[in-house]
Amino acid sequence: MIKIKQAIIVEGRYDKIKLSSLVDALIIPTNGFALYKDKETTELIKMLAKNTGIIILTDSDSAGFQIRSRLRSVVTEGEVINVYIPDIFGKERRKRAPSKQGKLGVEGMSTDVLLEAFRKAGVISEEEAAPKGDPITKADLVDLGLSGGENSSERRKALQKRLGLPELLSANLLLEILNVNYTREQFLSIIKQL
Repeated sequence: MIKIKQAIIVEGRYDKIKLSSLVDALIIPTNGFALYKDKETTELIKMLAKNTGIIILTDSDSAGFQIRSRLRSVVTEGEVINVYIPDIFGKERRKRAPSKQGKLGVEGMSTDVLLEAFRKAGVISEEEAAPKGDPITKADLVDLGLSGGENSSERRKALQKRLGLPELLSANLLLEILNVNYTREQFLSIIKQL
């Protein structure tokens, strides 16, 4: 079990149950789209972002990205770390049918996949933290044909698939994830292999 100082924001109670067996942290479920009307939970999340920081961990489907986007728009101060799970198709055991997009949610992910997602997002103990060097920039994405050019969207999707990231990422979110997960040198090496 890993101890995390930040509060983890998830979509539902089954996600919370799954994570409770892996991490020692405060886990707050948004109860899906109820977050849009729930001012108390929204204020709590804003306060936690300022005080301890928050980690957003939602499903990789369109609903998960809408909730993530909502959280990013209301949390204007404090630390926000985005943890992304890969697109894995299937259905959770408790459900009769797969989700609308056929992807597993947080509750359906294996322990190894979830722990790797936290590791990739830089959620590690302070002793393990090390300087990352020069960041990957928007100009790098443009120069490499991943943003602002013909077929850049398709190139980004190919890169995201190679890295095990969800397909519904914008160029800006991809840049944020890359800088959390990779050094500039590692990123350029990955691009050369594509």
